Amino acid sequence: MNAVIAGISYRALLGRRRIWLLVLLPVVLIGLAVLVRMISGGSERIAVDFMQKFALGTILPLLGLIAGTGVIAPEIDDGTIVHLLSKPISRPVVAQTKFLVASSVLALFAAVPTLVAAYLLVGFESGIAYGFAVGALAGGLAYAALFMLLGVLTRHAVTVGIAYALIWEGVVGNFVPGARRYSIQQWAQTVADQVSSSSFLSSDLTIGFAATALLLITAGAVLWAGQRLRTFSLTGDE
Repeated sequence: MNAVIAGISYRALLGRRRIWLLVLLPVVLIGLAVLVRMISGGSERIAVDFMQKFALGTILPLLGLIAGTGVIAPEIDDGTIVHLLSKPISRPVVAQTKFLVASSVLALFAAVPTLVAAYLLVGFESGIAYGFAVGALAGGLAYAALFMLLGVLTRHAVTVGIAYALIWEGVVGNFVPGARRYSIQQWAQTVADQVSSSSFLSSDLTIGFAATALLLITAGAVLWAGQRLRTFSLTGDE
């Protein structure tokens, strides 16, 4: 990890309008959790359904998109990446550092609010809060790596990322059984199911498959981003 690159990435990610979205989405999640608790009276089934569909299914991929693309896509768009890549710094180190920055931001703005939201719904009953927090963290790492890679591969990373989150994760991954094996959201839910003992939380996938898939997509995306930066043209190639 390079401290200088990390500092630049944090300032770029937290010093722009993205910080408002990073704060707003967790606030919405927690606010809705309070509302659901008032209506449901602490129903475990409703809490699990809410956390699956809203926390992991909606808020997490959006936060992952903001953090993952935010650590590198703006630098490519405004051309400042040219200055960074002209320095004698290993391109894989650049990618790894930016991934760590995005991951730390997701841990703070995704995993922690997920824990708080689940706690407000059912306390620590059946380990639901811990399960979804760990699932959000595991899924967040994968999203951070994947969306960072998109930021390196294309200038339309946000558009592609939104399409992926809405169509593949939101529709295909939830309603097409075979596609669930290739959904970060489903992998994260499997991790949550492994940690929680709730009878209302179940997954079609094994924890071995989900954990391996999360590790492969995370490590693979970071490695690919580093290799892509090796061939990134200082004249402004995408």
